[in-house]
Amino acid sequence: VQLQASGGGLVQAGGSLTLSCVDSGRTFSDNGMGWFRQAPGKEREFVASINRSGKNTYYADSVKGRFTISRDNAVSTAYLRMNMLKSEDTAVYYCAAKYGFGSYLSMDSFHPWGPGTQVTVSS
Repeated sequence: VQLQASGGGLVQAGGSLTLSCVDSGRTFSDNGMGWFRQAPGKEREFVASINRSGKNTYYADSVKGRFTISRDNAVSTAYLRMNMLKSEDTAVYYCAAKYGFGSYLSMDSFHPWGPGTQVTVSS
């Protein structure tokens, strides 16, 4: 698994962005996927995750109803659609693959951490 997140940028509060995470390896459909973020001076936190088939999704309470995670196994890509963005969503966003039988809500279940993409929401 080799992951590359993209799609970040500068957006006004209330706006939208879609992040993409491309897996250049060969086993994308074998793994759940997750999105995480890290704001300046804060620890990395869970944002959303999705199982291998895409049928089951999980969200942090802070993004429920605003963010949507999805995946397209045919093109080895996971997405994070972010609507109604707030200034507190400003962070570097990372994607990672899930391994093992751990929780879809735990960062410990996910690796490797590819380079992140910066999302900046101006108020």
